[in-house]
Amino acid sequence: MTTTTLAVLVPLLPFLGAAAGLLLGRTAPGFVRPVAVLPTLVAAVCAVVVAARQGGGPAIDASTRYTPTGSVPIDLSLHLDGFAVLVAVLVGLVATCVQIYSTAYLKGDARYPSYAALVSLFTSAMLLVVYSGDLMVLLVGWEIMGICSYFLVGHYWETPEARAASLKAFLVTKLGDVPFLIGLFALAADTGTFRITGILAAVGNGGLDHPTLVALLLLAGVAGKSAQFPLHTWLPDAMAGPTPVSALIHAATMVAAGIYFVARLLPVFAASGAALVVLAVMAAVTMIGSGLAALAQDDIKRVLAYSTIGQLGYMSGALAVGDRGAAVFHLMSHGAFKAVLFLAAGVVIHATGTNSLAAMSRMGGLAKRIPDAYWTMTVALLALAAIPPFAGFFSKEAVLVAAEHTAFGDRHVAPAAAGWTVLVAGLVAAALTAAYATRLWLLVFRGHGPEAPDHGKQPVAMTSVLWVLAVPTIALGLAVGTLTDWFDGHSLAPSLTTAVLSTGVGLVGGLVTYGAWRHTTALAGRPPVGAVAAHPDAEPALVEAEAMTSHTAAYGTIADARDPSDPGRLLLGPLHRYAVTGFHLDALYTAVFVRPVRAAALLVRFLDREVIDTYVRGSGSIARGLGTLVRRAQTGNVQTYLSALLAGTLVLAIAAAVLANVYAGA
Repeated sequence: MTTTTLAVLVPLLPFLGAAAGLLLGRTAPGFVRPVAVLPTLVAAVCAVVVAARQGGGPAIDASTRYTPTGSVPIDLSLHLDGFAVLVAVLVGLVATCVQIYSTAYLKGDARYPSYAALVSLFTSAMLLVVYSGDLMVLLVGWEIMGICSYFLVGHYWETPEARAASLKAFLVTKLGDVPFLIGLFALAADTGTFRITGILAAVGNGGLDHPTLVALLLLAGVAGKSAQFPLHTWLPDAMAGPTPVSALIHAATMVAAGIYFVARLLPVFAASGAALVVLAVMAAVTMIGSGLAALAQDDIKRVLAYSTIGQLGYMSGALAVGDRGAAVFHLMSHGAFKAVLFLAAGVVIHATGTNSLAAMSRMGGLAKRIPDAYWTMTVALLALAAIPPFAGFFSKEAVLVAAEHTAFGDRHVAPAAAGWTVLVAGLVAAALTAAYATRLWLLVFRGHGPEAPDHGKQPVAMTSVLWVLAVPTIALGLAVGTLTDWFDGHSLAPSLTTAVLSTGVGLVGGLVTYGAWRHTTALAGRPPVGAVAAHPDAEPALVEAEAMTSHTAAYGTIADARDPSDPGRLLLGPLHRYAVTGFHLDALYTAVFVRPVRAAALLVRFLDREVIDTYVRGSGSIARGLGTLVRRAQTGNVQTYLSALLAGTLVLAIAAAVLANVYAGA
């Protein structure tokens, strides 16, 4: 089987699995799980074979004309370069793990067949984006992902949070997609083609007439899809969906699409220095702002959501300094360890028995109860904090090295201002990342919060995939030397300066957070759960109070964000009240955009109902009144009709005589 045939099967198999899952959901429910897992697994294997055959060599292109358009043609084409084949392997691996994990996580869910089919369709759409060589075909996958995220985030549609989150995700991403679509048309108008190879050739020959305008329009769509400031606000709320969906969206599909798109078309953006500076500023604000917000969150999934936003900021920063190899490398390592983090968080939530216990202040002492999640999440958090020798260290270092070279003038793809912006923000974000990663680990596994009820051993389908994904989390960075052919052929090895700086600030962030945790725990006077009961001289009243505390925590609501034992409050100080709400951006958008639009809608409704409808109703009333008068004149009496006829004739005769006299006198 040829490489191009295998590449066609990669997005096609999950699509067929989605169609089969929808058809079999009611007629043969026993086949839903195999149909959900097997096509995605086979697609992942095919993606590995395609990557091995491509081998980091010259890109493989294949195309067929879709239909005559009369202007710019649209082709069904494949463009398999090193980035495409590696990202497809990541998507296939994570999607397969998510499907296997979901068979246990959503066991007994009546809507599992539709959920599994949507996950397969989501996977197929992302693989179409990855392999597509034509921007219009890429746009199809881009938009399918948007509608799939709407349905998957709103899977628990009975809850108002899920309904609001799905609608918000759809609208915010569509807000970016409108200028994105205009940018695609402007790009095709300038270059005369939607083919990626044709566009890159035209840009290389100076055929792009409006580079800044096109780049900024495209960046709007990227900001929405990849959750970059200022269109990032939908991603934390998207945690209302099932946890496996969060892993898929954050690790391998939705948010990765925008970064991958810019990497594919980086020469288009590099043609405008202003666009790269805008991208660098956007990345810097995103990195620092999301790090501060993550440090203030109590819900474990919202911490990870803001973490994703920040790590995407690193990828955007690498692209802003013109290094797509570093961006895609961090995309891949982040996809591995973030999938572990979300799926491990799902194990934590599953072990405690209810999603409301996602509040970290209500956790503690879970290390021994869920050892698989404990060890794999520890490894993934070390990778997130960029501690060597884990994958996150090498990929984050690649970003900082690229920024360093641009800042000091060793690389001239982007302005030096972009390099300095990304470098400084990246170092600050490294400290914040280590701080909130340490805080999460301490509160969940070493915290002194009330112990949640034990729901027994976790299913193998959930714990096994954590170890599968832990392998690239550990090994991907160590293998980077063998992958240089896939990453534009240049080295992604860390430099001594950035390695020392970033690791140093990361260690400082982690140690300071640990010290703050010890300090706040001592001030709060919270002994570990069970310490009171275990004491030989404990009074029965204290033992009962501790048991009541544990029971209330197990079945209560989300913990008070003002928990005095939270080290995030001590570290952030007065900034905590703003960071915990995402710096009130949602409130700002509501005041600046939502309320004026609603007010305008109310005005339009008033004008429509009270002004326009008044004229419409008035004309109808006049016609109805005239009709009533005419109807009353139709009495059916012949004598009345003759009398009216004679009277009318008399009136006409008098009028004619008067007019004749007037004309005669004139």
